Amino acid sequence: MKSIQNPIWLMSSAYDKLNQTELLDVARANGAQGVDLCVFRKDGTREDHTATHLDYEGFGPEQAKATLERFNTKELRLSLGAFENMIGGDEIERVKNQNHLLKLIRIAYLLGGDENDVKVGTFVGYNHALGNEIDGFQKNLDEYKRVFGPIIKYAEDLGVTVVYENCPMEGWRSSRYTSTYNNLPAVLAARKLMYAMIPSKAHGEIYDPSHDIWQNVNPVDVIKAMDIDRLKRIHVKTTKMNHGKARVEWGGMYPMQHVDAELAAAAGVAIPQHDWDRHHYTAMMPGFGGTDDMDWNAFVAALHDQKFSGPFEIENEAKNSKDTQNMGAINQGAKACINFLAPLLWELNEEGYTFKNQQELKLVDRKDIPVVDMAHLLR
Repeated sequence: MKSIQNPIWLMSSAYDKLNQTELLDVARANGAQGVDLCVFRKDGTREDHTATHLDYEGFGPEQAKATLERFNTKELRLSLGAFENMIGGDEIERVKNQNHLLKLIRIAYLLGGDENDVKVGTFVGYNHALGNEIDGFQKNLDEYKRVFGPIIKYAEDLGVTVVYENCPMEGWRSSRYTSTYNNLPAVLAARKLMYAMIPSKAHGEIYDPSHDIWQNVNPVDVIKAMDIDRLKRIHVKTTKMNHGKARVEWGGMYPMQHVDAELAAAAGVAIPQHDWDRHHYTAMMPGFGGTDDMDWNAFVAALHDQKFSGPFEIENEAKNSKDTQNMGAINQGAKACINFLAPLLWELNEEGYTFKNQQELKLVDRKDIPVVDMAHLLR
């Protein structure tokens, strides 16, 4: 009998064409125990992820009660997230992103917050204007503290935990830029420094092992080295390293760089074909479409050794699944991934490997509170 049984959730980013009702039906049909709802700004600037599966404007206690009842009817748990640049990029857009995060923290509070394990996922982003200066990384840490200090205090006061994903967002800017480091918590050192700067327990992380794989870092080592109490979610996605011409020419430590196309052709040198084509890997779903470059048995064992009991969230960005835009292939990827993980995470019984510890969301009765913005918090 397994002492720890982790639930498997779907991240809703792969289902941007579905409404919330359709999304919950798909999650149930695929065998998931929860959904991490992407709630991106409807007026946002991101083009790669645009899913918005909760009507965040005018959300109050009545909408919270209806949402909790809807998820309980489907026997599903939930979290929220919107992943944007919070400390860099266009100044007007970054403030809008910050204010949107505050809206999601308020919504999470109305849904029960930590009492219902409703976390709020986000990126931090990176300020390259500061980063290009001497001590640029420290200056980004300082800007993070300036922005997130009041945000995390607000979340803490409401009983909500904010969680950061470790994706470097390597294709977030044009491939004509040299650097591909576009999200501050992309490496473990940064996350440790962030927690030292803001010691509150009201923030933690979503760990996606695929991002460390292509950086030649073993996720098992990361799990052993982190403060496991900060870990709230695992993103299920994996990586197949490409060992072709571009990797031979540009190496495995640094991104492939953009140069003049005619010069590259004359030299016979590979250059990026698009902004994300820089680090010689293919995103995959575990158990779907071939082998990958991660030892999932060792990874899960390390997590269980550390007593991690949180959700494994399927973030489908696979070339042969999500990128096909074919709903059948997207659902096949989800089902294959769940079946792949089931023997590692769940107990064997008469029905096979199944999750038997699903708990209802508490129908909390939270008092309404006003929407706040960063201008209010920074006074």
